[in-house]
Amino acid sequence: WSVYSKPVPANGREVWTLFLQCSCVTAVIGGLFYNWMFASLEYSWRLSIAMAVSFSLLLLLTLFLVHPARCVFSMIMPTLGTKQGRKLLLSTCIMIVVVNVTPNIISNIKTILQVIKCICKNSSESFLNSTALLETASWEFGDAIQENLHSINIDKPMNGHFRFSLLKNSSLIYQQMHLAGEKIGKDFLAVEVLVKDSVRVGNKLVAGLSMLYLCFESTWYLKNYLTNLRFDNFYITKKLESLAEDRKAAHLLAGPSKNLIRPTGLKLSREEVMLCLVQAMLLTVALMLMLVVVAMDHFAFSVADTAVRKAAQFSVVPVTLSIKYSAEIRILPFLSELLPLPDEELPLQDFERSYHHYLTFSSAHCRISPPTPPSPSVLLVMGLLFCILYVAVFLETYARRLCRKIAGCFFESWEEKRVLYLYKKLSRKH
Repeated sequence: WSVYSKPVPANGREVWTLFLQCSCVTAVIGGLFYNWMFASLEYSWRLSIAMAVSFSLLLLLTLFLVHPARCVFSMIMPTLGTKQGRKLLLSTCIMIVVVNVTPNIISNIKTILQVIKCICKNSSESFLNSTALLETASWEFGDAIQENLHSINIDKPMNGHFRFSLLKNSSLIYQQMHLAGEKIGKDFLAVEVLVKDSVRVGNKLVAGLSMLYLCFESTWYLKNYLTNLRFDNFYITKKLESLAEDRKAAHLLAGPSKNLIRPTGLKLSREEVMLCLVQAMLLTVALMLMLVVVAMDHFAFSVADTAVRKAAQFSVVPVTLSIKYSAEIRILPFLSELLPLPDEELPLQDFERSYHHYLTFSSAHCRISPPTPPSPSVLLVMGLLFCILYVAVFLETYARRLCRKIAGCFFESWEEKRVLYLYKKLSRKH
């Protein structure tokens, strides 16, 4: 570590030691970078290998030749375990929700549409069959009229039958319903593919921006550390204790202070507590959004399950067609005197009949996929990951202290100036 954090190697042995250290670090980082691009971001293996090799060579030269770059790279590690680690876990939660919950919601919506399609098909078929009642009733009614006309002495009785042109071939309706079902299925498949592609592209963008932000945050910390003596300078370090003892001012650090904390202790300053609370609030917003998606999954399953159960319980609807016909013929008196006609009133035979039919809305032959219940493991894994995220919010403070420790090791002379500045500040307050 002393060779790695030293600005300039003292001899050839330290040069080779530094080169070996940088080579081992870049080999490990290059392997992780390849696995990340190929397995997580789903790039091709050729592009992943080319990017990993190029990145490893560039990183090797940078770490070996540039001393501040080694400091920034070393600070990336604790930063990766806190804020960027939270982003990685949050991205994992989003992927779990999208991959497991979204297809389940779409599947339950498909089940609801299948129930609607089944009801429409059976009800239309039953309604078309009910039109046969009109044909039967009209034919029997026509027979009754024909018999009445034959009972009267008329030379050319009219044909009393009614004729209906009924649609007995329902293939056209079934074809239209099949086409509509296929169109809805294609639309849902397109939505599912769009969601998966959007998540894949979004994951790549988030990964790239996270890497850039990771480097920027470490560089920003080092820049403020080297340019501002007051930046992140409220820790009781060993150098500060030694300086106070040498100048016989240990009483400055003895009493409890609201502004000074020990970097190895668990105490948090007011600024650190406020920062943790803000991060926890943002994390809670993300948790609420994911819970809304999970609630939509449970709601879609509840609706699909209710639709399937109610469709199976649909009762048959009875339909009754009643025809009541009563008529008589009245002949004018002067016509009966002129012509040899029967009596003035000729009663006709009454016609009264009822025809019954049953409308059905569901059938056992319908192909309805059972509703898919939400997976309890998804909610369990998501809860576990968010528990880790909330813990990582408070661990970020200690990672920030580790960053300061790393910066102090790489720039010891500047750390002495910062300790002296803090000592003078405490002396003036005292």
